[in-house]
Amino acid sequence: MRVLTILAALALSTTSALAAEEPSGCDKFKWPIERERAALTAPDRAKLASGAEQAALPASAITLGLVAPSDAKLPSPPERAPKDGTFAGFTSIKAPKAGLYTISLSSGAWVDVVQDGHFLKPVAFSGATDCDGIRKTMKYELSAQPLVLQVSGAKDNALSIAILPAQ
Repeated sequence: MRVLTILAALALSTTSALAAEEPSGCDKFKWPIERERAALTAPDRAKLASGAEQAALPASAITLGLVAPSDAKLPSPPERAPKDGTFAGFTSIKAPKAGLYTISLSSGAWVDVVQDGHFLKPVAFSGATDCDGIRKTMKYELSAQPLVLQVSGAKDNALSIAILPAQ
């Protein structure tokens, strides 16, 4: 009986720890997200198919069509292997301007930013559940080199993405 009590307590503490990692609500992001959220929910988002090439960073958010990971033909294997039943896709940008940018997603997915053959690491990350229109936002220092933005592990076959200069 004591073993069951200990296991139950352990399960509760593990569940609580996992819940603590997933903040809930728009006010739980680490920095203001109003601009990104507005871009991600704007009705005039450009719709791009996976693999689309853009000449420059988009002025507003895009909606990227996603496909099964085996069909996505991602230029680089994702740093995190996608789960079965999820979707993936990518877009390339020929000439971004160098600077600090936020890359924000409307729903949960893994993001890889590849520039000059290297995976970039975000300089900051924030995410929260239960915030309509935005799930996570990351800050990346981009150079003026072409880049590939890869998305994998998404639950839906489309995802809105905003790449905006950081404020």
